[in-house]
Amino acid sequence: MKTVKDYIRTIPNFPHDGIMFRDVTTLFADPRGFRMAIDQLLHPYADQQIDKVIGLEARGFILGGAIAHQLTVGFVPIRKKGKLPGQTISQDYKLEYGEAVMEIHDDALKAGERVLVVDDLLATGGTAEAGIKLIEKLGAEIVGCAFVIDLPDLGGRALLEKLGINVHALCAFDGE
Repeated sequence: MKTVKDYIRTIPNFPHDGIMFRDVTTLFADPRGFRMAIDQLLHPYADQQIDKVIGLEARGFILGGAIAHQLTVGFVPIRKKGKLPGQTISQDYKLEYGEAVMEIHDDALKAGERVLVVDDLLATGGTAEAGIKLIEKLGAEIVGCAFVIDLPDLGGRALLEKLGINVHALCAFDGE
């Protein structure tokens, strides 16, 4: 029987030499693989109160939208700076080579709402940490963070767990 990991393609040396890119588009393209991923991502949270699902740009939108639909709750995107219309709040974060900014609408969450954060990949944890800080600024409570792939060698899970966040990942790959 196939696992989620079996549906993920690895592309060597992308986007540059030495990187093993874990491509989830092959997972998304397969109806059984995609359903398996969505079901497994939401399973640990099915019996918890969740008011909104947060998707981190960009593949987190695909996963988060499907999970929000399954849970019958709202979906909120956290996007790169300048992509959302209206009033936003922002959070800087570090990239491997530089910095970036994530944003959320300032009225996207109400204080006390319980949210699940979703993305395809947990590497260094910088994007997820920025999203967590934005959610906390709006007063919402993070039930957990769910990812398809964890790259444990890059330390993202350890970073989020140090922040007190429950991390759920469907599979892990060694290295970068």
